[in-house]
Amino acid sequence: MIDIKLLRDDPDLVRASQRARGEDEGVVDAIREADERRRSSLTAFERLRAEQKSMGKDVAKAQGEEKQALLARTKELSGEVKAAQAQADEAQAELDRLLRTIGNVVEPEVPAGGEDDYVVVETLGTPRDFAAEGFEPQDHLALAEGLDAIDMERGAKVAGSRFYFLKGAGARLEMGLLAAAMHKAIAHGFVPLITPTLVKTEVMAGAGFLDHHADEVYRLELDDLYLTGTSEVALAGYHADEVIDLSKGPIRYAGQSTCYRREAGSYGKDTRGIIRVHQFNKIEMFVYCRPEDAAAEHERLLALEQEMLAVIEVPYRIIDTAAGDLGGPAARKYDCEAWVPTQGRYRELTSTSNCTTFQARRLNTRFRGEGGNEVAATLNGTLATTRWIVAILENHQRADGSVVVPEGLRPFVGLDVLEPTR
Repeated sequence: MIDIKLLRDDPDLVRASQRARGEDEGVVDAIREADERRRSSLTAFERLRAEQKSMGKDVAKAQGEEKQALLARTKELSGEVKAAQAQADEAQAELDRLLRTIGNVVEPEVPAGGEDDYVVVETLGTPRDFAAEGFEPQDHLALAEGLDAIDMERGAKVAGSRFYFLKGAGARLEMGLLAAAMHKAIAHGFVPLITPTLVKTEVMAGAGFLDHHADEVYRLELDDLYLTGTSEVALAGYHADEVIDLSKGPIRYAGQSTCYRREAGSYGKDTRGIIRVHQFNKIEMFVYCRPEDAAAEHERLLALEQEMLAVIEVPYRIIDTAAGDLGGPAARKYDCEAWVPTQGRYRELTSTSNCTTFQARRLNTRFRGEGGNEVAATLNGTLATTRWIVAILENHQRADGSVVVPEGLRPFVGLDVLEPTR
């Protein structure tokens, strides 16, 4: 959640952020009013509690009628203290509820607007001219079926729509891709983790995934656990309620996990193939750092994503995501989108977000600063995921239906070319 001090000191900044996101700026005034009620209630409680403690000493000294009068007042005061405490607790709960409805304050450079209002930062690589090469490209699913690499029909038979099997060359391609990404992360000083894919409610909420998109998350009601849609959630909770040591610089993790998303609201969208599915695998970078280092770390994560995209040799562009498409925890987000030839457009492969202190404040992750313990900043970024197979297959296909494995992946996949089986 955002820092209440920021909202007190600079409400116009928070209002501007809400406008940029296309969200209600009136919540800023509602929070300020709730904060005032909380502080007034707390002041009243502390005054009554102090009176109660003082009266206890007076009762011990008093005798006769004076003592009886003091005892009567003590009983009356006890009820007032309980009522004041209940009022203060209620005000605190209302303030916390309202604070959780407001997203992170967006960075000044972030474009305003929604999903289509992004700004293209850079475009790299040139899409292939398949017409000049003399053949019509196949989409990733047609290629994969010819390679016997993806089985959507049996995936649906076993688990329902938007599930699949990766088989043979498809499985080898994904395992090699994930291995290459983890190898790169380790080479850049990230500590590898294989994370839990089930987390507690407080971790899912703390990471910011239950505020506006709870309907996209799988929940196990009997166990009160959630299936994660990214290892970012587990990694955000890894240091919850801890004071971490950032004296030697940022702490960087690379989490590997299977991810689960309900894809609520996506009916009819990307139903062919593995672009939008309920289960996939991913390598996710996650960083804890001092707030003043967060912007530089964000650029570092983007640069690593670009290094990994260079390994798979596909044309792509970088976009600065508009405020209304950021998601609650992010103050700024860059996406890298790869060219998909059969769709004639760019599709997201990576995303990296600077969440500043939003997640760590919720999860009570702090570090030792010069003036005492301070709230850490967190960042995340995709380094590889199952969807990358789409871009690899379509951009590296040949007229005979075979697919050339990008040179940088060959040591991890163990194949130079994926050959059709029919």
